[in-house]
Amino acid sequence: MAKSELSNMQIIDYQSVHFQRWKEINEAWITRAYFMEEIDHLHCSQPEASILSNGGFILLAQMGGEIAGTAGLIKDDEETYELIKMAVDERFRGLRIGVKLCEAAIEKARDAGAKLLYLFSNTKGSATAIQIYRDLGFIEVPLDRQDFARADIRMEMRFSADNSFINTLRK
Repeated sequence: MAKSELSNMQIIDYQSVHFQRWKEINEAWITRAYFMEEIDHLHCSQPEASILSNGGFILLAQMGGEIAGTAGLIKDDEETYELIKMAVDERFRGLRIGVKLCEAAIEKARDAGAKLLYLFSNTKGSATAIQIYRDLGFIEVPLDRQDFARADIRMEMRFSADNSFINTLRK
């Protein structure tokens, strides 16, 4: 796929018709480098109950009618969201879809009133994703809890009352 095809990419909201692609894309990246943990099984198999029912969001990147990538936002409380399951199907990598998904997730969280957006990742198996997060303004913070055995980094982005970034702005 040519990079010019990125102009045909849309970020859409998850609907139940997207369940199978949500599950396939996320299970593929997890099992390629890691193993499925209990929380992964929950989010991949029951996204409507585990993410959407509590006020969270799922965003999907769609290209040519096909779901190419995913991003979830779990609502912890009125001002806090966790970014989860940022993944791009291998066939669509290198097209900056991950960047567009992450930007859309940041905007969605900010529009929903987030003051804090955080994520957990792995520095060895997810180096490309971590660089995207850094480029978009996430900063590394102490790993105060570990939801996943594979997590060795926590990153966050804070917003001020006027919804501007408090963290270092994008490059």
